[in-house]
Amino acid sequence: MLSDKSRPVVAATLPVVGDHIGEIAQRFYRHLFDEHPELMDGVFNRGNQVHGHQQQALAGSVAAFATTLLETPERVPEQLLRRIAHKHASLGIRPDQYQVVHDNLMWAIGDVLGDAVTPEVAAAWDEVYWLMANALINQERGLYSARGVRSETVWRDWQVVRKIQETDDVVTFVVKRIDDRLVKTSLPGQYVTLRMRMPDGKLQPRQYSLTRADDGEHRQFSVKRERGEGGAPDGEMSTLLHETVGVGDTLTLSLPYGDVVLDDSGRPVVFASAGIGISPMAGMLSHLVAADSGLPITVLHADLDEASFPLRRQVVNDVLALKNARMYLWYEKRAQSLEPVDGVFEGLMDPTAVDIPGDALYYLCGPLPFMKAVRSRLIEHGVAPRDIQYEVFGPDLWQADLD
Repeated sequence: MLSDKSRPVVAATLPVVGDHIGEIAQRFYRHLFDEHPELMDGVFNRGNQVHGHQQQALAGSVAAFATTLLETPERVPEQLLRRIAHKHASLGIRPDQYQVVHDNLMWAIGDVLGDAVTPEVAAAWDEVYWLMANALINQERGLYSARGVRSETVWRDWQVVRKIQETDDVVTFVVKRIDDRLVKTSLPGQYVTLRMRMPDGKLQPRQYSLTRADDGEHRQFSVKRERGEGGAPDGEMSTLLHETVGVGDTLTLSLPYGDVVLDDSGRPVVFASAGIGISPMAGMLSHLVAADSGLPITVLHADLDEASFPLRRQVVNDVLALKNARMYLWYEKRAQSLEPVDGVFEGLMDPTAVDIPGDALYYLCGPLPFMKAVRSRLIEHGVAPRDIQYEVFGPDLWQADLD
């Protein structure tokens, strides 16, 4: 909660900070990496930096947190903080790194706003920063403690035992543990961070959803090969995994984290995904099969066509194995499938075109325009926003949980 001294200062300056927060974020990251180039070696995803996603996410998060402190001081944006804390824990972020971020962020605010940043203004925004930072540090401490690790011990090596070509652009890796450390199982829907050394010698991290329930010895994740304009390979990590990593190679993965996990309240579940967004849904379905679940499950998936549907055989087999599950597909090219599903439609997904339970919980994953459209359609149909969760691959540029 903001102090009485800082509240009016933040309220008065939030509009100007908000108007310049994008520029502040850009200056911040540029200055941060100039001062601490080591942070680009294993901590920050430089692909997100190139495309501006990390800058946008930081700007949106800080502005949203400050707004919440003013408008609803009795509560903080728990979902926003939880999402960030899980990403940080999967990267092994340490409490001392928040001081580094603070120093460079405050420098950027002063650099952009100039003389408008009086000592009083600087002190007020310093308070905003540490309220947010300490909330994250506390959550991350709890996440590490729950896994019985420290920030520096979230990593372990796994050996690739299978590499499965799912589609032209998606490969699934199955890895097994190669040490005697206890493997704590993942929760359905969680992800791991994979850390690899790039050809220039720098370590780079990427998050990948676990696509099958753990069996104590193995983990599975799927990687889509990112492509730029014209179809040329564009993702440095995905290209490296597709082209150079094979059976017998060793990969370094973090412990599983992620706040979008399957609810165990016993309510019906609807999964809505597009493209590689099927990944966390596949993991949740696998857990449901392992638990011999009888819950009413509805799977909705959209893709270009049947050949483009990642993990199709696994997902269809799991739907068939469940006692009370249905599956509907949307294909952009043509409404045709050889799979034993309950319906196939042509075009973009409309979740209200099928019979869905009125008291269901919804999980969304896919491109941002897809999730926005599906979420809006569900809310128009009477679904409560609190019953819709979504997973974003990369920084959260949407923050729909704040609606």
